[in-house]
Amino acid sequence: MTTISNLLRASADRAATVLAAIRDEQLGAPTPCAEYHVGDLINHLFQVVGNFEGLARKEPTDWSSTPDVLGTDWRARFVTETDALVAAWTPESALEGVSVNMGLPQLTIGRMVLLDLVLHPWDLSVATGQEFIPDAGAVAELHILADDLGDLPRRMGVFGAEVPVPADADPFTRLLGRAGRDPRWRSPAAARR
Repeated sequence: MTTISNLLRASADRAATVLAAIRDEQLGAPTPCAEYHVGDLINHLFQVVGNFEGLARKEPTDWSSTPDVLGTDWRARFVTETDALVAAWTPESALEGVSVNMGLPQLTIGRMVLLDLVLHPWDLSVATGQEFIPDAGAVAELHILADDLGDLPRRMGVFGAEVPVPADADPFTRLLGRAGRDPRWRSPAAARR
């Protein structure tokens, strides 16, 4: 297995735990991604997983529409689809060359889907009152990605404005801040309690 596929496996497992605990009545709850409610973010995560599976095999991808998985057994389906994602990124050939779809090194593409499998489960966990502890190796790999990409994600609207965090913050808190996430964000419902 590649390092990326190992990190994807660890992160997909943690993400699946978060998704499995989301209750149907929470699908309309807000998330730290202002443009997404919980259900929207779940659909987006499926779009990401499916497209990045294709990107591992250097296949064309279609980002023009987001699937609506909420009427399906999406909790079990997420496990199946992330298994396929991990398998696609397992051969060394998945990391070779440059993505014809995105013009970036395949290693960068692998790290980008890892970013989604770490940040969005955090978004979903805080939106639904769960604890989320990411894989430490994945967080370290994502700091490398953030260093490599510089300001590109912010210019593309993938990251929001950087959120200041304490100088002695742990690596995941620093990653959240770098990605424009406020580590102190809490669900409005939780704040009213």
